[in-house]
Amino acid sequence: MIHLLIYRVVIGLYTLGVRIASLFKPKAKLFIVGRRDLLARMRQQLEAESRPRIWVHCASLGEFEQGRPVIEQLRQRYPQYAIVLTFFSPSGYEVRKNYDGADHIFYLPTDTGRNAARFLNIVQPALCVFVKYELWYGYLKGIEERKIPAVLVSAIFNKRQGFFKWYGGLQRRMLRCFSHLFVQDGNSKALLQGLGITNVTVSGDTRFDRVIKAAGQQATLPQAAAFKQQHKLLIAGSTWAADEALLHKALLLLPPDWKLVLVPHEVHAGHIAEIAQLYGDALVKWSTWDGTPTNKRVLLVDKVGFLLQLYAYGDAAWIGGGFGSAGVHNVLEPAVYGMPCFYGPIYHQFREATELIEKGGAATVQRAEELCAAITSANMPAMGKAAKDYVHSMSGATDLVMDGIARLMK
Repeated sequence: MIHLLIYRVVIGLYTLGVRIASLFKPKAKLFIVGRRDLLARMRQQLEAESRPRIWVHCASLGEFEQGRPVIEQLRQRYPQYAIVLTFFSPSGYEVRKNYDGADHIFYLPTDTGRNAARFLNIVQPALCVFVKYELWYGYLKGIEERKIPAVLVSAIFNKRQGFFKWYGGLQRRMLRCFSHLFVQDGNSKALLQGLGITNVTVSGDTRFDRVIKAAGQQATLPQAAAFKQQHKLLIAGSTWAADEALLHKALLLLPPDWKLVLVPHEVHAGHIAEIAQLYGDALVKWSTWDGTPTNKRVLLVDKVGFLLQLYAYGDAAWIGGGFGSAGVHNVLEPAVYGMPCFYGPIYHQFREATELIEKGGAATVQRAEELCAAITSANMPAMGKAAKDYVHSMSGATDLVMDGIARLMK
C-alpha cells in the first residue's frame, strides 16, 4: 500500500530530523532523551501493576487539558482500573509528568509497527482513549487487530483535512479503527457520515467542562494580587513576538490605572531576554520579584503552568497566537471568568474563538490603538457577561462521552 509506505518514510524522516534538531534545540532533545529505553522502562514499571489498564493518549498540553475531564471521570467511575497516560510532545509530558490523576505517565514511542506491538503488549489496555487529533496508524491498527475498544474524544473535522481528500485513504482507514468517535459539532458528524462512518456522537468539546471546573477550584496567587492592588489588569496569555510588540504600544496608550501581566508561550532564556529588552524598566519578572509593592506596569511571568489561575485576576484578556499561522491559543480560559477577550486576526480555524466573537464576548484587533479603544470602552461589562454565558452554555460534553464509554465497558 503506497500510502502506508509513504507514512513509514515520513515517520522515519521526522525522527531523523528531530535527532538532528536535538543537537541544538532543547525541546527536540527532550523528545529524544525521554524516549531512550522507553519500552524497557514501561515494562519494568507496569510489571508491578496488577490492575487492568485504560490508556489515554494526548498529543501535548492543550489536548491533555481537553481530555482531563474524561480522565478524571474515568478515575472516579472505574477505580478498579489503572490509567496509563501518554504524550507525544515534551510540551505536554514535561509539564504533566507528575499529574496525580493518572497512575503511569510516559512519552509515546514513535509509531513503528514494532514499537506499537511492543507497547500494546506491555500496556494491554482494556480501553483506549485518543484526544482530538492524535492518530497513529501502527497503534490504531494494533488496537483494531486486538479488538480493544477505542474512542476519539472532542474531535473536530473540516473538509480541508486530508481525511476528505483523494490522498487521505490511510487517514480514513485510521478513523475506522475506532469503536466510537465523539465530535464537537454537527458538521464533523456529517463529514464522517459522508465517508460511511456512522459510529459518531455529537458530544461537544470537553474543554468547556474543564475550564468551568478549574475556575471553580481557583487557588489564590498572592503575587498576582500584590501586583494588581487597585489597578486594572490586562492578562496577555500565550503571547508571541508580534503580540508582545502590539501590547508594548498599547500599554503606552492605556490610562495609568492599567497594568499588563505578560505570559509568553515560550519561556526559554532567549525569548525572556528579548521581552525584557522591549519593555525595559517598566518590567518586573515573576521569578525574581518578591511580591513587595511595585510601581512597575508589566509583570513578566517567566514560568509555566498557572495561566488559568492568573486569568482570575484580570479585567481584560489578550490571547496570543492570532498573528501567526497556527492561530490564536486557548480563548476559553479567560472567557470562563467573564473577561472580555481580544486577539489577532488569525482565529477562524478555532470554532470557539469564532463563536465567542459571534456571541459578543470577544473582538479581533490588529493595531494597538484599536485594542486601547476597546479596553476603555463602555461595552466591556457586556462583553464579559457574554463570554461567561457562552462558556457555560457549552458544558456537558464529558457526560456524553462517559455514557458512550460505559456502553463499551460492559
